[in-house]
Amino acid sequence: MTAADAYLSSSVENAPPIKIVRLLYQGAIRFLGQAALEDSSDPRSNFIKFLSDADAIVAELRLSLDTSAGSEEVVGNLQGLYLFCEGEIQRAMLDRDSAPLGGAKAVLETLLEAWTKVEAVRAA
Repeated sequence: MTAADAYLSSSVENAPPIKIVRLLYQGAIRFLGQAALEDSSDPRSNFIKFLSDADAIVAELRLSLDTSAGSEEVVGNLQGLYLFCEGEIQRAMLDRDSAPLGGAKAVLETLLEAWTKVEAVRAA
């Protein structure tokens, strides 16, 4: 393990949960962007790999929702948004088409913006 890897590992392990959520959103958005740049019709491209990575992050966000930490309405809304994103990502994989990714990316960017604001308020 390099010094950079050790630093990254330590910074994630010691990060507050809200920062980890923000990092997960950033990762999913990055993977969707990378997938959109790939030639979706080329079976040798990384289109499916990037979508699989984004899908795994969104699924983890959905599965980690804590109903005891917030209102059932908020949790239900987040779950619905995550399911929408997962559906769009899976549709893009099945159709080998990047068109559905715009909606999923927009939702994740909006959620990232909201969590970033929450993080800033908590830090103040």
